[in-house]
Amino acid sequence: MTDTTEKHEDWSRPPATEVGVIGWLRKNLFSSWFNSILSLIAIYLIITTIPGIIEWALINSVWGDKSPEVCREAKGACWAFIYEKHRFILFGVYPYEEHWRPLVAMIIFLTLIFGSCIKPLWKLGWWLAALWAGGLVMVGILMWGGIFGLEYVNQSQWGGLPLTLFLATFGTVFAFPLGIFLALGRRSRMPAIRSLSVAYIELIRGVPLISILFMASVMFPLFLPAGVSIDKLLRAQVGIILFGAAYGAEIIRAGLQAIPRGQYEAADAMGLSYWQSMRKIILPQALRITIPPMVNGFIGGFKDTSLVVIIGLFDLLMTSRVAFQDINWRPFYVEGYLFCAAIYFCFCFFMSRYSQWLEKDLAKDQNH
Repeated sequence: MTDTTEKHEDWSRPPATEVGVIGWLRKNLFSSWFNSILSLIAIYLIITTIPGIIEWALINSVWGDKSPEVCREAKGACWAFIYEKHRFILFGVYPYEEHWRPLVAMIIFLTLIFGSCIKPLWKLGWWLAALWAGGLVMVGILMWGGIFGLEYVNQSQWGGLPLTLFLATFGTVFAFPLGIFLALGRRSRMPAIRSLSVAYIELIRGVPLISILFMASVMFPLFLPAGVSIDKLLRAQVGIILFGAAYGAEIIRAGLQAIPRGQYEAADAMGLSYWQSMRKIILPQALRITIPPMVNGFIGGFKDTSLVVIIGLFDLLMTSRVAFQDINWRPFYVEGYLFCAAIYFCFCFFMSRYSQWLEKDLAKDQNH
């Protein structure tokens, strides 16, 4: 009886080649002859390139406060360029002695963003909104100055990472609700609202962001009363919001169309008004569906802020390019671009991973 039980237990276990490291390799790298060839090519490229990259980036590289001459004699990367220019890359032409202000403002801003991503804090409701209001006031005081003994700094001197964060965050925050209203307007039964929504969405989506930014910079002042002007930073922000809202509207519209017709009929049967059914039943489901494409749009919008250079704003990428215009450091542009790319990657990777977690968490709540 014991032998039979042991044999039965052996039969119930999967083969050794289907579990563990061997099983993972067979499933992910060598599941077919085509995948096996690609995996072998990738392994060969990794073996032949990674040691050289490590040698260039770490072993033979130059670190710390070193001169350009030392970097020219070295055989590796010149990270001394980042040491020398990192403040200009991060903060642009903001007054050098006042760099602590955009640094503190950026810390406050990022704290608000990361804090808002913590799900238990969503229960704070209006308290969280009050924290955002107070935090943004502190950020504005630090960036502009002019009070509390702080030197006034015009918006034209803002640049680098803080400018990129501000443009991307406010562009996302204001474009999202506008995109919802445009999506609802495009599906409206009222011809006037539907026509206006369709015209706006198709017009904005039919031109590149560079054109929107250029028109925002040139055309907006023409519609203002005499003597009234809008800072070019605000013009760029408006252009980014309008552009993001058009693309967000199409993503949200796709989510609305994916909702079964029975959900709309159930809302009508419960006697809910149009806005009640949208707020309580339809939109929560549609937005849950559209999390992946929406986050993809947010990531794209974050990187597209580099296009504001067209109207003379110095974002993170532009300050990196200007930094190696110094003739002494010009040969080390690769290091500058790598530093800039690492910053972009960190923020985009966080958005991607957070969206995956949020999608799984909301699906788990829905199943319960």
